[in-house]
Amino acid sequence: MKPQRLLVTLLGDYWRGKAEHIPSAALLRLLGEFGVSAQGARSALSRLVRRRLLARSRRGRRTFYGLTNRGLELLDEGAARIFAFGIEQPHWDGSWSVVAFSVAEGDRDRRHLLRTRLRWLTFAPLYPGLWISPHPHLEEAAKVLAELGIDNVTLFKGSVPSWASRRSDFLAAWNLDRLRHSYVDFIRRFRPVRARLRARRLSDAQALVLRTRLMDEWRRFPREDPDLPDDFLPASWPRREARQLFDQLFRGLGPAAERRVAAIVKQESARAAQDERRRTRRAA
Repeated sequence: MKPQRLLVTLLGDYWRGKAEHIPSAALLRLLGEFGVSAQGARSALSRLVRRRLLARSRRGRRTFYGLTNRGLELLDEGAARIFAFGIEQPHWDGSWSVVAFSVAEGDRDRRHLLRTRLRWLTFAPLYPGLWISPHPHLEEAAKVLAELGIDNVTLFKGSVPSWASRRSDFLAAWNLDRLRHSYVDFIRRFRPVRARLRARRLSDAQALVLRTRLMDEWRRFPREDPDLPDDFLPASWPRREARQLFDQLFRGLGPAAERRVAAIVKQESARAAQDERRRTRRAA
């Protein structure tokens, strides 16, 4: 896991809704649970501040961090998609959302960012510059395009006559074989974790690491899986089993993971308070 994404995940899962900032020493220790060096952790913190996802504050010689409003908005957007994904299959009315756009060949960064965000909205390229989704996400796509300053674009909604194209032509926009393999691999990797959880053979520290890795693995599915209507999917599609496993583990590992985070934050907050009292006494 990349340290920046790991930090945002930890703060979103365990520090969301709390106004007070968390000691930097606690964040360094939390990242250390995942093998991130102190130098790597400090670099990630600085970059998140520059991206305006984290705010920095100081008390004496100690530094503290908390999520900004922008960081919270991004977390809310991601959480809504992550936790709703795979729960219910809505009825499909046969309509496709279509985004046609053109971005200059030299503008690679913006083109890459656009494609990444369109995939998050379940779009995929039917042809270069022509992306489709079976879901009504045109308003969200328009917002993304506006944020990126892309105006050479057309958005529309349409249906395809049965005689005009084969269903397989649309499915080719997504790599369903690779997606199936990803789901099967997710199930294979995390089934043993469920067995260890049921046998109560996990420490609080292990629960924190495993729960965070679980979330990091699951979060890619809403981006890769367009949540196609059931009629388009092969038999025995493994998404439902993977979703059930994610739910069981995310809930089941939660209490132990929360205890681990709370213990680290409490220890480092106590050290920060003790340092502040010493500094005050010396100043007096």
